[in-house]
Amino acid sequence: MGNICRSPAGEAVMNRFAEEFGVDVEIQSAGTHGYHVGERADPRMRTAAEDRGYDLASLAQQVTEADLAEGVYDLVLAMDADNYQNLMDLAGGSADHIRMFSDYLDGNWPSDVPDPYYGEADGFGEVLDMLEEGCPVILQTLAGEAIFDNS
Repeated sequence: MGNICRSPAGEAVMNRFAEEFGVDVEIQSAGTHGYHVGERADPRMRTAAEDRGYDLASLAQQVTEADLAEGVYDLVLAMDADNYQNLMDLAGGSADHIRMFSDYLDGNWPSDVPDPYYGEADGFGEVLDMLEEGCPVILQTLAGEAIFDNS
């Protein structure tokens, strides 16, 4: 929602895997609400990410209607159902390129990437676990070929 926990972590994880796999993609994160525009990621998420070697350097921004126009981005990911609905509403209700992040996770995860903001410290690690599982699958889907060994 505010682009200070899940989305900037997703951007950092996706960038790391894209670099590792040699996939040339533009990755940006944005929130559906402007609560924290211009701020750094939540310190707890930054710490959890840094513990795994990720740098959450981006500043929070809010998604715009123009961002969601067909052809601007190949894929726009929502971390939960509320954000998905907000994105669909902003896009005018018809946008095949807007998907749930959980569409790229196996069935052992919840359908929403939980917002750790009001929870315990381990929630930030759980979000990173989900991102580290889903991001390679997303990149493989975008690249249209096997880019990593899943054995």
